[in-house]
Amino acid sequence: MDRRKFISNAAASSALVGLGGLSLGSCQQKGPKHITILHTNDVHSHIDTFPKDHSTFPNLGGLARRAALVDRIRKENSNTLLFDAGDIFQGTPYFNFYGGELEFKLMSMLKYDAATIGNHDFDNGLNGLFAQLPHAKFELLSANYDFSNTLMNGHTKSYKTYILDGLKVGVYGIGIKLDGLVTKRLFKETVYLDPFEIALDTERILKEDEKCDLIICLSHLGYEYKSEANRPDDLTLAAKTNFTDLIIGGHTHTFLEKPVLVKNNRDKDTLVNQVGCFGINVGRVDFYFDSTQNISADGVSITV
Repeated sequence: MDRRKFISNAAASSALVGLGGLSLGSCQQKGPKHITILHTNDVHSHIDTFPKDHSTFPNLGGLARRAALVDRIRKENSNTLLFDAGDIFQGTPYFNFYGGELEFKLMSMLKYDAATIGNHDFDNGLNGLFAQLPHAKFELLSANYDFSNTLMNGHTKSYKTYILDGLKVGVYGIGIKLDGLVTKRLFKETVYLDPFEIALDTERILKEDEKCDLIICLSHLGYEYKSEANRPDDLTLAAKTNFTDLIIGGHTHTFLEKPVLVKNNRDKDTLVNQVGCFGINVGRVDFYFDSTQNISADGVSITV
């Protein structure tokens, strides 16, 4: 990718919308520490900027602009992680011609740290997803898809931990029920496990066994289903969790200007965020660890 051709993000503001210094938990570190989380979701193979005369997203998006934005923020804070909440594939001719190779290669060039798997990432079947794995230089995190009886076995992780400035960040992935969304012949013997049960178990491992200071879920469940009370979504997940600090969502293409606060099972604040679709926005959440062992956060959706 030619860095000289990157387009600066003139439409984006780096100012953060405060969330009131909420307390999200505790950490063992002393002194102020700052971790930045950047995220996308439902990019759907959109690599180019939308045309200037596009009816909905005129002159917005584009991977080159996103790369410039991410690069600028990393220079501001080297303790930055970049994630995606699924549906990387399907939506433009790039996917039809290259089957996801270009998407994974470009995400690797942007140095994404991890992504979860969305339902459309199965659109070329397990074989199609597997074929693109060599191009992904980032982790695919999926805790509630059991790939044991498929060729994807061993190629995903339930969670991954990262160390930034002496702080341990744990990240896990949760996927949507595939039956009814994806043809059986595409996901084959993939077994869907209850997302709430798996999330609670995984976050417990991250908190108690891995001793994580910050826990993040990459979710492709969807933000909210008001008319389907029993369908798992991010707001319900947040309310059920005990240790998850941030849920980065996807699937419903929900445009949030800033993260939403949800009281979890322990009456602590959990942030839920989602930034629409097609690479129009990049989410930014900044976590601050103060000398009294509290976590505060700021969040914003940055237009690309």
